[in-house]
Amino acid sequence: LHLSAVKLAELHSDLKIQEKDELSWKKLKAEGLDEDGEKEAKLRRNLHVIMTKYGMNGKKDSQLVDTNYIKDGSESDTLDDPRLEKLWSKAKTSGKFSDEELDKLWREFKHHKEKIREYNILLETVSRTEDIHKNVINPSEENLVKEEILHNKHRELKEKLRSINQGFERLRKVSHQGYDTASEFEEPRVIDLWDMAKSANFTEKELESFREELKHFEAKIEKHHHYQKQLEISHQKLKHVEETGDKDHLNRNKEKYAMLQEKTKELGYKVKKHLQDLSSRISQGLQHNEL
Repeated sequence: LHLSAVKLAELHSDLKIQEKDELSWKKLKAEGLDEDGEKEAKLRRNLHVIMTKYGMNGKKDSQLVDTNYIKDGSESDTLDDPRLEKLWSKAKTSGKFSDEELDKLWREFKHHKEKIREYNILLETVSRTEDIHKNVINPSEENLVKEEILHNKHRELKEKLRSINQGFERLRKVSHQGYDTASEFEEPRVIDLWDMAKSANFTEKELESFREELKHFEAKIEKHHHYQKQLEISHQKLKHVEETGDKDHLNRNKEKYAMLQEKTKELGYKVKKHLQDLSSRISQGLQHNEL
């Protein structure tokens, strides 16, 4: 796959969550609690997203090119959307951003690209399910259940599209005006969650509690970013030492690299699991709004 050390750690975290979710599903299935197959369909969809994200689906152009945290990797990837490319080009040449802010903004653009990718995968899944459903001649109780599954998927599509539209408006605003120093959050995933939370059916007290939890979540993400950077540096040093042939130096660097790799995997898993939990809570609040 030719993945960097950081991407390998992220893949490990994603697969660990997928494995845990599949084990939970097998237990539910054994107890007869997934009769409509919705949870199984979601697992397959999640696996499809992972395979697409890391170039494991057999398509050469599907793998995300890594953003290198050490070098200026902003030129090494494309955003696959003319509107995003135009905004990014404008932001880079505007003179309104420091190098650190440009790095942060690039992460926001990459995050937005990933949201669009996931939306398109879900849209493709829904379209296939609808085609199968339309070809069924005799309506039955099972088909009524499938209609409910389709309804839930359309609701998920609606939520993702709303998040994409909100995200694009934010990128457009930031690209033109620069970062607001009074902004509450900086991490793209946290900004998304906060925007959606404000639209959900939360009381003032619940919203304030959620705000505090998001602050802790953002600190966890920043810690993960720190270890990702250290892992990439360690990987570069390890490759350099391997070329020198100094065995003692090599062993010390291998030990440090292995430690950073495990820590990055562990933090990556915790961040993604926490993100799942927070997203689920917001989704429930948004669904309640529609009732």
